[in-house]
Amino acid sequence: MDFPTRGPGYLELARVDGVLRHAADQWIVGEVELYEDDARLPDPRIVAARVSLPSDRSFASFEEARAHFTEAPLPEGTELYWNQGLLDLWLEYPIRSPGSRFSIHPGLGRLGLRVMTVLRFLPPGGAVRAFELPGDPGLVRLDPRWHQAALRFVALGFFHILDGTDHLLFLLCLVIPFRRLRALVLIVTSFTVAHSITLIASARGLGPDALWFPPLIETLIALSIVYMALENIVAPGLRRRWLITFGFGLVHGFGFSFALSQTLQFAGSHLLTSLLAFNVGVELGQLLVLVLLVPLLDLLFRFAVAERMGTIILSAVLAHTGWHWLLERFDRLRQFRFEWPVLSAAWLAAATKWLMLAVIAGGLAWLV
Repeated sequence: MDFPTRGPGYLELARVDGVLRHAADQWIVGEVELYEDDARLPDPRIVAARVSLPSDRSFASFEEARAHFTEAPLPEGTELYWNQGLLDLWLEYPIRSPGSRFSIHPGLGRLGLRVMTVLRFLPPGGAVRAFELPGDPGLVRLDPRWHQAALRFVALGFFHILDGTDHLLFLLCLVIPFRRLRALVLIVTSFTVAHSITLIASARGLGPDALWFPPLIETLIALSIVYMALENIVAPGLRRRWLITFGFGLVHGFGFSFALSQTLQFAGSHLLTSLLAFNVGVELGQLLVLVLLVPLLDLLFRFAVAERMGTIILSAVLAHTGWHWLLERFDRLRQFRFEWPVLSAAWLAAATKWLMLAVIAGGLAWLV
């Protein structure tokens, strides 16, 4: 697109308005799809289009952005290169009601190799909701109903556990020597309760926000694989297994929470529902893995190798893999400087509540 320029390439601001509208129509208007109650709205009307300096901060809030278009444009003598200005647009969509449920598909991913759409949604009478959408995120529900949020997070949890190689290897370590129904229920329930506690606690801001915390958790997850594999080789015991599984489950819960750090923005006002739905998805994924894994192990130990020897061989392979991960992740962890996070009274009170919940859950499991 040819922008009117002068001198070494400065925009000729007196003649740029028509070109800006044409650029908006070609690059933006047809790409940003807005939906009202799942019905796509017509393309918007361009109310105003103007160019701004890279240092302009008029879009810090809705009020400032709206006022920006009522102010005088840049002076015609401003020396602004044609490829350094910002394109500011005021687009108006015809809607039936401000109380409708809105969704957006910001198809702006084709504008560059790396595109981040920063979106602020202002529902009537509600708090501002912020979104950061990399690339082409597909359809984003700005104010999802509870079941829409739940379905999204069930799918997220399901595919996260299937994509998480370290979580799957830990699950394999858990069940190699314990494949009977009662043992499986006890071990998997212990793991589920534990990771649910830390997942929800972390999502509510109780996890440290220090830079060293994620690599620490990743290192401990690798350690959990090594430990469980070695225990399988030495002397697996059911009572000790569910207790240690509970402890490592608390660690894995923090690992699950890292996957949610950028996706809780899609929960809307249904944070707890979304967290529980994510857990349901994780459990469904684990159930699928167990349904496939347990019969395969039974066949392996029945026709290919004796159970004790097979347990030792498989566990040795898992320990070897986990050991390499442990070394790699510990090497990354050492690059961070450890500093204790600042703990407020509110944080300590909330942490104490969740710790008590973990103790109660562990005690109930012990009684069972």
